[in-house]
Amino acid sequence: MNKHGEFIWYELLSPDADASKAFYDVVVGWTIGDRPPGDMDYRMIGAPDGFAGGVAGLSAEMIASGATARWMGYLGVDDVDATVAAVSMAGGKVHLPAMDIPGVGRLAMLSDPQNVVFYVMRGASDETSTAYQRTGIGHVSWNELLTADDAAALAFYDTHFGIKKVGGMPMGAMGDYSFIANAEGGEAIGAVMRTPPGVRPGWGFYFRVPAIDAAKARIESAGGTVVQGPMEVPGGEWVVNAIDPHGATFGLVAPAR
Repeated sequence: MNKHGEFIWYELLSPDADASKAFYDVVVGWTIGDRPPGDMDYRMIGAPDGFAGGVAGLSAEMIASGATARWMGYLGVDDVDATVAAVSMAGGKVHLPAMDIPGVGRLAMLSDPQNVVFYVMRGASDETSTAYQRTGIGHVSWNELLTADDAAALAFYDTHFGIKKVGGMPMGAMGDYSFIANAEGGEAIGAVMRTPPGVRPGWGFYFRVPAIDAAKARIESAGGTVVQGPMEVPGGEWVVNAIDPHGATFGLVAPAR
């Protein structure tokens, strides 16, 4: 069972799930499922050792209502309704009220006081999610929050989800690149930083691949756009930041160039 405040799932909202499958299967090495029967287009993302997340096809109605391609993260919580109430009291917003999905769990879509959107969920099963894995190929390896107010965001996620600052790297006028973990002194699962000029605030996710140069070439050949990198980061890993063909931002991280 995952602890309160751990990332338990990742989801791509896509206006064309078939095209997203073609892109990410090539770029990350996933096996995204085909469209299932029925009205709802939801596909599981298969990594080499299990599921890494899902792809939710956006309907014409959702798109007309303003939904766009983006990656979303799910924070596991002990009590969805109590978390919704606490986040609301703290200045967050409810975008999707708590609801049950049979066989899946109870979830809600919220935003923090800095208007960054995320899901909270209590799974129907007590089985531990392995969607996040720091070193698992094909899995999210790093969770990065870009926010208008990094100090306020760090306090919010610590108070409501037990996500704590466990160190940082000075970024000059941008403040610290603050490393975060699910427990005091725990392994870093990501970082929080002040939003650079012109960049939209939000949670971003880095998927692990074996080597970064080959992955960059796959992004470009598959119709994506690399906006930064390859770049070496502290610890010796390599990253790129990119945009998929539908406009969803994502990152890749690798242990080798």
